[in-house]
Amino acid sequence: MIIAFLMDKLETIDPSFETTSHLMYECNQRGHKVFFLEPHDVYIRGNEVVARMRDITVPPDMPLKAYWQALIACLQKEELIFESITDLDVLFLRKDPPLNYQTLEFLQPVNRKVFMINNTIGQIMGNSKLYTLNFPDIIPDTHVSRDPKRLIKLIENFGGAMVVKPLQRFGGEGVIKVSTRDRENLISLINYYTQASRQYAEREPIMVQEYLEAGQRDGDVRILLLNGDILGAMRRVPQAGEFRSNVKAGGKVMRHDITPQDVQICERIKPRLIADGLYFVGIDVIGDKLIEVNCVSPGGIPRINALNGVQIEAQVIDFVEQKALEHKRQNDARAVHA
Repeated sequence: MIIAFLMDKLETIDPSFETTSHLMYECNQRGHKVFFLEPHDVYIRGNEVVARMRDITVPPDMPLKAYWQALIACLQKEELIFESITDLDVLFLRKDPPLNYQTLEFLQPVNRKVFMINNTIGQIMGNSKLYTLNFPDIIPDTHVSRDPKRLIKLIENFGGAMVVKPLQRFGGEGVIKVSTRDRENLISLINYYTQASRQYAEREPIMVQEYLEAGQRDGDVRILLLNGDILGAMRRVPQAGEFRSNVKAGGKVMRHDITPQDVQICERIKPRLIADGLYFVGIDVIGDKLIEVNCVSPGGIPRINALNGVQIEAQVIDFVEQKALEHKRQNDARAVHA
């Protein structure tokens, strides 16, 4: 098969801790032809969606770090491959947030012709922290507004600590805990986040969410899902003096055994994820509450592998191989009836 990965530059990645590098390595080990492209490489030529790609296929059976060095050497070559997107069997959309909406618009017309993981429209919907509002019964008490007075009143009425989240950032960036116990700073922070000095229509809406004490005590759980089913999980515990558990914020990872509560949450969201074409996602859970759905470039495979002695990237590639064959049969059937 021909499998392409659309993502950010590869040169700065540490392959030992990067989910995408493990997926690429597994594809290469199986003898697939592997291509790499960046968001700006997609364009339209003669009514067709095409892309400038680089062939990063290398000999198999190298250790991961040697494989990565060989892959990076491929990127130094001048040769570019100009391929129609529909010539691919699988396209992994793995660019870190923020989304490149123009690239997703370019790719949308060929969503049905190439198996994309994840679907372009699904990524646009799922990228926002607002996506969890599809499951109001299993998320913390949540409010979103661009009105600082309303937000401050909500926090005062709630009577306890709450968490402020910008809607489009990731990795815990910009997430803070606030409380009425320090009202002067609370007002200043809410005004800053909403950009209250602007006209109402130009302000930034922000999310204010119930603070869950269990998060600081026990951390959160990252669960990786494939087609709505649990692939694996890890617990992330915040470092001393911090309430965010994200690895990028210094969180420590630990082994986690799936609980009945975890299973209930995953079963609750599975139908919606599949309907939206969000086949490979990472969700963040505290206790019995869903905190976030990560669908753009969900990570965790290397750390979960190390904690549990598994190789879950193999299950992901098994799945995409199967879905690619299904897509080919469906496209062939459409061509016969056209």
